[in-house]
This record gives sequence, C-alpha cells and structure tokens, in this order.
Amino acid sequence: MILAEGTEGEVPGWKILVPEPQEIIWSLFFLVIFAVIFTKFILPRLNAVLDERSEKIEGGLKKAEEVQQQADQLKNEQEQELAAARQEAASIREKARADGTAIIEEAKARAEAENERILTAGRQQLTAERTTAAAQLKGEVGALASDLASKIVGESLTDDERSSRVIDRFLDDLESSQTATR
Repeated sequence: MILAEGTEGEVPGWKILVPEPQEIIWSLFFLVIFAVIFTKFILPRLNAVLDERSEKIEGGLKKAEEVQQQADQLKNEQEQELAAARQEAASIREKARADGTAIIEEAKARAEAENERILTAGRQQLTAERTTAAAQLKGEVGALASDLASKIVGESLTDDERSSRVIDRFLDDLESSQTATR
C-alpha cells in the first residue's frame, strides 16, 4: 500500500485492509502456478505414498489376523494334546493301581498258601511226635507196669506175651478212666 503523495493526514482505516489490484493479480498468478505444480507433481506423489502406507497397514493387519489365527489354532492343538496327555496319565495311574492291587492280592494268596503249608506241616509233625511220644510212653509205662505187677504179684512176668497182655489191659483201663473224667 502506497500512500499517495501530497496527502496529508491520516489514511482512512478501511484502505489499510484492502490490497491494491496489482497485488491481488500477482497473488492470484502465484496461487494458480502453485496449485498447478501441487496437483501435477506433489499431490500424485503424496497420494502414492498414502496409498502405499494404506496397503502396508492393510497387509500388516491381514498378516496379524493370520498369525492370530495360527496362534489360536496352535493353542487349541496344545490344549488338546495336554488333555490327551492328562487322560493318558490318568489311565497309567489307574493301571498302576490295578497292578499294585493285583500284586498285593497275589502276595496275600501266596502268604496264605505258605501259612497253610506250614500249619499242615506243623500239625503233621505234631501228630508224628505225639504218636512217637505215645509209643515211647507206652513202652516205658509197660515196663513200669510190668515191674510193678511183678512186685505186686510176686512172680516175674518175663514172658513177653503175658506181659504184653497185662500192659495192654493196664493201658486200656488207664485210657478208659481218663475218658470218663473228661
């Protein structure tokens, strides 16, 4: 804004705000050139960069979704394998319990059989010892009875047959008296 020469005083306020026509023309000329250059060269490159970034972002999102799906699938597979492993471990534990119970039952059966065998052998041995002791005792009692009878009767019982009859009769009387007292 150029003030006219020869004017004295102040410029009215509205003239300060309004540019001169030459300034408006030059400003429009540079604005049109800038708009043409911007739309021809800068805007296509800017759009290309923005499109490229948009494609990269979309591609990244697609890859992220694919990776997420793969991760979910792997997680599901791992959970299934873990469930199968737990089930297998449970069946192994159950089989081990069953095997342990069978082993214990088998050991009990063997122990009972061994116990019965030992008891049977002990009973047989006891019966044999009782029979042997009874025979020895019978012989000793017979000899004592024969000596006692010889002293009582006053005659010698050296005859084996006679002494055997006397001993048998004495033992029979002794057994019958024991049976009667029971």
